[in-house]
Amino acid sequence: MLRKLFPAVLSIFLLLPGSCKKDEGINIFTIDDDKQLGLQAKQQIDADPAQFPVLDPAQYADAYAYLNGIRNDILNSGKVTYKSEFPWEVHIIRQDDVQNAFCTPGGYIYVYTGLIKYLDSKSSLAGVLGHEIAHADKRHSTNQMTKQYGIQTLLDVVLGNNQGLLTQISAELVNLKFSRADETEADKYSVIYLCPTKYHADGAAYFFQKIIDQGSSNPPEFLSTHPSPDNRVSNIRNQATSAGCTSTINAGEDVDGYAAFKAMLP
Repeated sequence: MLRKLFPAVLSIFLLLPGSCKKDEGINIFTIDDDKQLGLQAKQQIDADPAQFPVLDPAQYADAYAYLNGIRNDILNSGKVTYKSEFPWEVHIIRQDDVQNAFCTPGGYIYVYTGLIKYLDSKSSLAGVLGHEIAHADKRHSTNQMTKQYGIQTLLDVVLGNNQGLLTQISAELVNLKFSRADETEADKYSVIYLCPTKYHADGAAYFFQKIIDQGSSNPPEFLSTHPSPDNRVSNIRNQATSAGCTSTINAGEDVDGYAAFKAMLP
């Protein structure tokens, strides 16, 4: 159950000047709440294999080891705020027609086979994973929920007075649409996370560049209402250049090794 809050304490908190960072807004959820919401979303995904056919980690151990290695490199960059607090579990959803990934609050990461097979390099996948990790690390989901439902409604949830809404919120976390500001911040932190690693820090830009090059008529849904791929490519690459990021990964690992990884999937 989510941690209980007291209305009087919350009221005092909201009245205090500087009680929340300007770029984060008001978020009444705690870090433990984020973890609990993420776990509940994971449980709902596990209970719906028809919609979310998650590959068995034991059966596809090599593929999961590859993904977990990328995740570990990002977490060990020293830039992920909640590296030790969140579980950061990675799961692969078998849907070749979906070029997407998402991350719940608390760090449960889901990557569709359609996205993995669409990408061409390890750095590009690292860029996407960095982007999704940033959504959880910067707590975008619970920030959005606070704005969407309002303080009083969510206060009822964390007090345990509206368990039905809690279930609804957990379900919505899977398909949550982030704001332009959240997407821009996730792009930014993808570069920040990757810059100290061996990967190309602008890896996330490769995904958007490929969509531009191919002129996809059916791009992922999150691209339809957010900064254009063109702007995201230039912003990501400019940030990596300005930060002086360099890559040490060789083509054999970045491209050839990635092709071998894709061959591990059904």
